[in-house]
Amino acid sequence: MKLKEISEILSLPLEGDGEIEIKGISSLDSAKEGDISFFSDPKLKSLLDSTKASALIIPEDFPFNRLPVLRAKNPYLEFAKLMAIFYPPPKFRPGIHPTAIVSESSSIHPSVHIGAFVFIGERVSIGENTVIMPHTFIGDDVKIGSNCMIYPNVTIRERVKIGERVIIHSGAVIGSDGFGYLKKEDGSYFKIPQIGTVVIEDDVEIGANTTVDRATIGETRIGRGTKLDNLIQIGHNVKIGENTIMAAQTGIAGSTEIGKGVAMGGQVGIADHLKIGDFTIIAAKTGVASNIQPNSIIAGYPEMDMKVWRRVQVSLLRVPELIRDVREIKERLGIEKKENKE
Repeated sequence: MKLKEISEILSLPLEGDGEIEIKGISSLDSAKEGDISFFSDPKLKSLLDSTKASALIIPEDFPFNRLPVLRAKNPYLEFAKLMAIFYPPPKFRPGIHPTAIVSESSSIHPSVHIGAFVFIGERVSIGENTVIMPHTFIGDDVKIGSNCMIYPNVTIRERVKIGERVIIHSGAVIGSDGFGYLKKEDGSYFKIPQIGTVVIEDDVEIGANTTVDRATIGETRIGRGTKLDNLIQIGHNVKIGENTIMAAQTGIAGSTEIGKGVAMGGQVGIADHLKIGDFTIIAAKTGVASNIQPNSIIAGYPEMDMKVWRRVQVSLLRVPELIRDVREIKERLGIEKKENKE
């Protein structure tokens, strides 16, 4: 593909020789002749002199003329679009594998691909161009929209509703029972029936081995455009707003409401029945035990404002020195000796 063709596809202005043949894409440091790369991080500026790439995607106002370039407001985003062009997703033939078990009461669009050893229960509905990969279980009365990708070994329990263009990675469990028990007088536990469901809205992506529990009553809901990393636990009756993103090993306890546009680092823990405001940023390993106002930036355990947390961390580094100072002062005043005698 010629560079000028890429310029036209991405609608980006071209500077330099547009006849160059682009054969691949790569990072600045590993690019070879015929590759196109991108530059957006000032920390990597030194690589611009040594990269072997034949062309670059660079910021609109960045001075550079050693190689032909495409100028972009967001070079990384345009490079990501180009990755999808050079490496399109695999295409799947429509049809149902002979080893799959599909209930006759289910409604499967003719364009759907159903892989080997898939189980599809009663009254399931699956929209056009959706792909169900091998060894996936889909329970009764599940509804799955069009253009979804369900990877191998996914479990989707009964009555779950999944929107369009949803991606669910291997090992995920959608609609498992919520963690609900009542302690009886004899000390044993009574399991509360989990009769609710899960709703996954459009354009959601759910990572490998992530679990989304069904509601006790009502629904657990994942909002449109939200992205969940691997190994995340979403408790019963949790509601997550649109375009929220969560990194791996985060856990959200039951009935908590997460706003839209929230970003969470890895290993965040959020207690039950809380409200996390829109556009909040939560640093990795934060433990949240109270409601959070919109647009907050928090960290630590228990959670606190990020600026306060940073001061706390700096202060903690001084604790050994402070202990030594206090000990010396007590020795000079003879306080420690008196305390020992007492």
